[in-house]
Amino acid sequence: FADKKQLAAHLERMEEARKRDHRVLGKQLRLFHIDEKVGQGLILWTPNGAVVRQELMNFIGEELRKQGYHQVFTPHIGKLDLYRTSGHFPYYQESQYTPVVDRGQLHELAEEGCTCGELANRLDDGEIEGYLLKPMNCPHHIQIYASEPHSYRDLPVRLAEFGTVYRWEQSGEISGMTRVRGFTQDDAHLFVTEDQIAQEVLGCIELVQIIFGTLGMDDYRVRVGLRDPDSTKYVGDPARWDKAEQACRDAAESLGVAWTEEPGEAAFYGPKIDIQFRTLLGREESMSTIQLDFAAKERFGLSYTDETGSDNSEVFVIHRAPLSTHERFVAFLTEHWAGNFPSWLSPVQVQIITISEKHKQYAEQVREALELAGVRVRVDDSDNTIGKKIRTHRKIRPAYMVILGDDEMSDRTVSIRGRGGNQKNGVSLDDFVSDVFAEISNRSREPSLDE
Repeated sequence: FADKKQLAAHLERMEEARKRDHRVLGKQLRLFHIDEKVGQGLILWTPNGAVVRQELMNFIGEELRKQGYHQVFTPHIGKLDLYRTSGHFPYYQESQYTPVVDRGQLHELAEEGCTCGELANRLDDGEIEGYLLKPMNCPHHIQIYASEPHSYRDLPVRLAEFGTVYRWEQSGEISGMTRVRGFTQDDAHLFVTEDQIAQEVLGCIELVQIIFGTLGMDDYRVRVGLRDPDSTKYVGDPARWDKAEQACRDAAESLGVAWTEEPGEAAFYGPKIDIQFRTLLGREESMSTIQLDFAAKERFGLSYTDETGSDNSEVFVIHRAPLSTHERFVAFLTEHWAGNFPSWLSPVQVQIITISEKHKQYAEQVREALELAGVRVRVDDSDNTIGKKIRTHRKIRPAYMVILGDDEMSDRTVSIRGRGGNQKNGVSLDDFVSDVFAEISNRSREPSLDE
């Protein structure tokens, strides 16, 4: 470092990163568990973590319905032939789980003297049929689209799924919830005509803006991945590429944030948009991706009936995932907020604490009032001291702690304590319930006492 000031700033960031580490906070907040008996990189979402995940899914689901998406569900496994068509097998075989082969077929091959190497080669060549844990959702969504005829009046078709997929990450690369072997994407695939590409890409961008705005993620930039002008690896008509790349530029420009063109960053099958978020620690994380696909229509023979009544094969696919994966995104939010989730995402929204045993009955009345308003609430009416109760529950970071004593019971009020130690006494119970309900319903960025 050039001077002691830079060194001190670096050490301060390192210490803050240690405090915010989702692997530490995740255990403290009881968000997730990783168990060797289950397997490396396979996340067990505990009740608290499941609340955060479900609330995010509810939020995204509401926005998807507004934008005309249809929810679908697909299996966790599929035939190898499906992934041969998509190109996931065998070209990305090293990052996938070993295919599953019928037990009877394995016995027959063993009796023939087939070695493991020969078995692998015959799987690669398609001589042996097998199944594969789903590495991507897109082949399944494409089969749903192709399962019935579509008219030009039907397009765009928007299919969405909170779909779990599996990748064989190397043991040394696995880390908490940021690098795992099984993960769930807020995935969607849009089937569009060429003229609809620009508007649909813009719609995907708008969805990202809504999500980031609600979650208070304001510091981000956009990378537009374009063709390498010197490469011939790209599929599709160059004129179509020009039009699609310009649509991506226009969408990025509409955001009103910094954006850059990245030649050579496009996939061979289409240009893409990546949203890069800067964390409070100064790191840049790739959060959301929108990818155009010119190759799927040929690989899967997609089509629709156009205005002339003819079969038109010019169907294009847009892949998009605003949250990337649930595991990685919750890890990111945990570190971004240092475990202090906004009220609507907090696993425990209100923690009730009684001062003594005689306040138990009133605590039940407060709990019932909050639960009727849809608030997640817990009660601690144990014999521990009030100080110990506060210290214990502060570790779980509820949006609010409500302390009940003689004055609160006699006046039908509550004393509210925020995460930062701010306290407000003598608040009407009805007013508190109403305020918390509004705060959660509006998905406010942080509890009012922490503002």
